[in-house]
Amino acid sequence: MRTKANWYTVGTMTKREEELVAEGWERRFVATEPRLQEAVELYEEIGFDVLLEPLPTEEELKGAGCEENGCTACFDVDRERYKIIYTRARAGKES
Repeated sequence: MRTKANWYTVGTMTKREEELVAEGWERRFVATEPRLQEAVELYEEIGFDVLLEPLPTEEELKGAGCEENGCTACFDVDRERYKIIYTRARAGKES
C-alpha cells in the first residue's frame, strides 16, 4: 500500500489524496471509459471497495507541485472524462 512516505517518490499528494490514504485508500491509476468501468468491475470482483475521484483542479495540482512531476496535457482537454481509481480491501478481507 502507498503511504505518505513512499508517495513522494512518485509525486506529491494533494490534501484530498492525503485524506484518502489516511482512510486506507490506495491510488491505482487514472482512466476513462470504457477501461474505467472494466477496472471498477474487476476490482469489485476480486474483493475490493472502489472509489472514483475526479482529477484535482489545476490549482490543486500546482499547489502540490504536480506540474513538475508529469505531463497533464491530456487531462486539460477534458478533465471530466478522467477519474482516479482508488481501492481498499473490504472490511474483513485481506488483499
